[in-house]
Amino acid sequence: MSLKVTARDWARLLYYFSQNTFSFIGVVLTTSTAVTLVAFWIYDFILPGPPHPYVGILIFLILPGVFALGLALIPLGILLRRRELRNAGQLPHIYPEIDLKIPMVQHSFLFIGAATVLNVLIFSFASYKGVSYMDTTTFCGKTCHTVMAPEYSAYQNSPHSRVECVECHIGPGAGWFVRSKLSGLRQVFAVTFHTYSRPIPSPVKYLRPARETCEQCHWPQRFSGDKFIMKMNYKDDEKNTPLTTALIVKIGGRQANGSVGIHGRHLDSGSRIHYISTDAQRQVIPVVYYTDDQGKTIEFVSTDIKVTKEELAKGEERTMDCIDCHNRPTHAFELPENAVDLRMSRGLISAELPYIRKKAVEVLKVNYPDRDTAHKQIVEGIETFYRTNYPDVYNSKRALVEQAADTTAQIYLRNIFPDMKVTWGVHPNNLGHNDFPGCFRCHDGSHTSADGQTISNDCSACHNLLAVQEENPKILKDLGLQ
Repeated sequence: MSLKVTARDWARLLYYFSQNTFSFIGVVLTTSTAVTLVAFWIYDFILPGPPHPYVGILIFLILPGVFALGLALIPLGILLRRRELRNAGQLPHIYPEIDLKIPMVQHSFLFIGAATVLNVLIFSFASYKGVSYMDTTTFCGKTCHTVMAPEYSAYQNSPHSRVECVECHIGPGAGWFVRSKLSGLRQVFAVTFHTYSRPIPSPVKYLRPARETCEQCHWPQRFSGDKFIMKMNYKDDEKNTPLTTALIVKIGGRQANGSVGIHGRHLDSGSRIHYISTDAQRQVIPVVYYTDDQGKTIEFVSTDIKVTKEELAKGEERTMDCIDCHNRPTHAFELPENAVDLRMSRGLISAELPYIRKKAVEVLKVNYPDRDTAHKQIVEGIETFYRTNYPDVYNSKRALVEQAADTTAQIYLRNIFPDMKVTWGVHPNNLGHNDFPGCFRCHDGSHTSADGQTISNDCSACHNLLAVQEENPKILKDLGLQ
């Protein structure tokens, strides 16, 4: 049978069976949605910035879904029409002739052919735009606003606030892309039926290894040298007396003088460190395995953490990577004292206001019923304190009082989300050891090997302390910083 005859027979069949309600509805849906989609895409192109998340869902997810439904209804209607005629015994042996010499028939087939090509292009572009939109920060952070509000708030105030969520949570490659979308379906159902966890569990259980995400930008083996850090704290006295801590952190890899810094010791290319944790947040680490320079693996067992063999067998065994210390690199939440000290060091809360450090921390620690009430009562609490106890200060420095009150309220709103049960300290931060165990999960002096070696808890192993909570440290004058 020639190609011409085959094409003629198929054209007759499709033309005959396409005369049905479902196919007509499909044509209407596809055509109307296509026009709407193109109009929205033009609007999105000229829009100065990302669309509202719910508008984005309409443009990039719902309308393409309706468009695909319309396309699916056309062949579905043809199949149903054929089944109906076959069951009724009315299926013809020879389908009606189609005279291609008739201009109307020619125009119809030209229109169908052009519409098919256009539909393929629209569907392809809609699929691309839909996938691209689901990879945006707007979609990740704002669509499920109640669930993601804490994480999105922390993200906006992080060093990675200009890095797209997918760069860290998915990374390159099709495999993890597909895996993330399947995980996303589960999350959609959890949000729909309100079965999601409060707060969102941390750490993420199936997060992609840091070697494939973090180290696309940060390469531990290339870190070198030491880092000077100066941190300001303030006393709870009337003068808000500043206290300075200065230290040099040995962040580098292997140095020319033979010393080894933090990243070189923990993230050497030989995957030196493995550990077993027995709790969901990886805060309890009873066993650490370390491979030394000669390739010998040493087991360090904690004498303070008492676990049974069964508990140890059920624990999570991990190869240490970036996330074990930098476990909140983007979604970090503050503690009241640290947050107030940071704003004071930046001048957002003026140290000229008597007792402002003490008062700000005090109002932040109150258990408010909701965020709106917290904002109102924090501002009122600070302003009332100065109106009542320091009327002269309030009158002469009212702008500073109001700024301090608003900044303190913003600290609360940035960190506390009652609906998601996110309160002070709910997410441990393993970087350092002042606020949470952090480094001391392993460097506690109790992890000992069979031959008597102990994981060091000597301060000088990781940093040199130049000044600790000093009012006027000499080192700042020596460095010309004061």
